[in-house]
Amino acid sequence: MSRLQEKYKAEIAPKLKEQFGYKNAHQIPKVTKVVINVGAGEAVQNVKCLDVIAEYITDISGQRPIQRKAKKSIAGFKLREGHPIGVMVTLRRQRMYEFLDRLIASALPRVRDFKGISPRAFDGRGNYSLGIKEQLVFPEINFDKIDQVRGMNITIVTTAKTDDEARTLLAELGLPFRK
Repeated sequence: MSRLQEKYKAEIAPKLKEQFGYKNAHQIPKVTKVVINVGAGEAVQNVKCLDVIAEYITDISGQRPIQRKAKKSIAGFKLREGHPIGVMVTLRRQRMYEFLDRLIASALPRVRDFKGISPRAFDGRGNYSLGIKEQLVFPEINFDKIDQVRGMNITIVTTAKTDDEARTLLAELGLPFRK
């Protein structure tokens, strides 16, 4: 069990139960999955770039990503329906907690001019989305092997019913929200 998972069970869950007045332990919000998504516009000309992206996502997440294909054709972008356009990985259980721990403890503090993450990036249903501009903030990435700096979208899916509950949960887990 990871450090973050132990902290949730021992400290955070009882605190949330008391703060929001839950009567049942199953009502307490928890993180269910983390989705890491990288879209690559240059994959239209060079499909091989997705292999490089998949390799560094595997290093970051510890799990092999799947290729995502375009849902519809867009002539202006020279994109055809069904053409590979990005990679995505969904983390659950142990890998999810390990990734969140590395994100909070080592990756976010390495972001240049970091003042905290936005407290307004919730979707209205308790899920949080975060964009990272460069993959080099993760210590697993070797600087010498990078051909191009690419960003990624990270979505943290929770069972919280409201954004306020989710914000409290993620703040207790250690996500550094901007004041």
